[in-house]
Amino acid sequence: MLRESYVHGNSGPPLIGKTIGALLDEVSATDGSREALVVAHQKIRWTYSELKSRSDAFASGLLALGLEPGDRIGIWAPNCAEWTIAQFATAKAGLILVNINPAYRLSELEHVLRAVGCRALIAAARFKTSDYIAMIRELVPELGNGSDELHSTRLPELRHVISIAGKHDGCLSFDWIAERGKQAGTKRLESLSATIQMDDAVNIQFTSGTTGLPKGATLSHHNLINNAFFVGEATGIEPGSRVCIPVPLYHCFGMVMGNLGCVTHAATMVYPSESFDPLKTLETVEAERCDVLYGVPTMFIAQLNHPEFTCFDLSSLRRGIMAGAPCPIEVMKEVASTMHMSEITIAYGMTETSPVSFQSSRDDPLELRVSTVGRIQPHLEVKIVDRDGRIVPRGEAGELCTRGYSVMLGYWNDEARTREAVDSAGWMHTGDLATIDDDGYCRIVGRIKDMVIRGGENIYPREVEEYLYRHPDIQDVQVFGVPNTKYGEELCAWIVTRAGAALDEEGVRRFCQDRISHYKIPRYIRFVESFPSTVTGKVQKFAMREAMIEEFARAQQGHELLGKRHGGV
Repeated sequence: MLRESYVHGNSGPPLIGKTIGALLDEVSATDGSREALVVAHQKIRWTYSELKSRSDAFASGLLALGLEPGDRIGIWAPNCAEWTIAQFATAKAGLILVNINPAYRLSELEHVLRAVGCRALIAAARFKTSDYIAMIRELVPELGNGSDELHSTRLPELRHVISIAGKHDGCLSFDWIAERGKQAGTKRLESLSATIQMDDAVNIQFTSGTTGLPKGATLSHHNLINNAFFVGEATGIEPGSRVCIPVPLYHCFGMVMGNLGCVTHAATMVYPSESFDPLKTLETVEAERCDVLYGVPTMFIAQLNHPEFTCFDLSSLRRGIMAGAPCPIEVMKEVASTMHMSEITIAYGMTETSPVSFQSSRDDPLELRVSTVGRIQPHLEVKIVDRDGRIVPRGEAGELCTRGYSVMLGYWNDEARTREAVDSAGWMHTGDLATIDDDGYCRIVGRIKDMVIRGGENIYPREVEEYLYRHPDIQDVQVFGVPNTKYGEELCAWIVTRAGAALDEEGVRRFCQDRISHYKIPRYIRFVESFPSTVTGKVQKFAMREAMIEEFARAQQGHELLGKRHGGV
């Protein structure tokens, strides 16, 4: 009898029934002298007692401004200590922290602030080439008109802009809020904290889609604490572990798997830089003797290929997570060996599931760790279904659906799109194509929207990418479908070669010839220096596809023009 592709996590400790504020209080009471946060670029070192007192002061300061439980407060900043204070302070005060991508421009910022009705915005003064304060003034010209509260025509619910660094006309300073909180004391905060429930919303993260406006996935204390704890357990984080977090805090990888994963295990959060920098990450791992390192595949690739990579002593590393995008097998093997991360794991999930559903085990054979995303996390269920919603047999590809404590509360103020994503039985439909084998190991074979149908043949780009990664001259590769009049779609590969490599299109095709099916050999091959990607390192295949379509259109125009010229001779 065929086994169905349904698995559930029935092992491990029980779920944690706490709020984030209560969790920080508890860790501060038991491990107050332990180092909680190291921020290399700010030269900051705080113990858990210090992190709690600073978070409490800022929380009290926010309440003194007139903010009430349930109010939304945005944060628009790169990785910094203030981000972490805001994360725990808002949770303690019953506020809902709204993560804003540091790369957002004006229209995106306006959409987020308007969509959830932010009452306050915490912002860095600037980041890279972006002058945040100037951008906010353009959006809210009423800033600095002399009144205690902001009253904006475009953003009628926004009352306060809090600047992380420096004094800016019309803005309240982050330090001033904290000082005001110290003066106000913690009496109101403590009484309020006792009323906050674990199922209350605590965080909104906007998911970046390829079409339509971003959706605000709303997550609870219960979602985040438990996912952070069980990911930390699978990773092997221990009290005193030093976890290097080069991934952005505005994303689940940073604030949940990173920050909360450390707090649930009394470990140390270590930020090497305000945004990912391979050299600073390597420097920080060595200087802080980090034993755990997180990153998306492109981050690990950048470190491995940095010209100074061999200069660093990374022998303190043992564990970590590679996640956020499909993890190339060859890259995983290299990280395990040359970066001393013999216990590195792969994790799979999505923002709407807080985020992780599957994770490999540290004692899984390397071949399984590099070829699958592991097995189901405790207290969760997953099924693989066909287009009609029926569970498929083990080993057959279909859409991965998740159910359990980790599924979001919904998309903020968007019942229609919430119903599209989470069905009446509570299953979150991920849009990912996956298989589950007889031992419960899951393989992600692609996105439903990424699957290429060439002349009736279903092609999973991930499979072709994994093969091409074996070529010694290929550093990174992305495979996707492009329109074709004869076959419907053809495969295209964008390739980043290793330094000094002399690889051409014919060389790639020879490497594929007779080793993979002819229809899986990319018809179009382009050599590039990098891929279009989000701040978190997620590669945007849709942007590559659009670029190729534009290239084809230009070539067609050129042929037509050439034809006209020849016709006139």
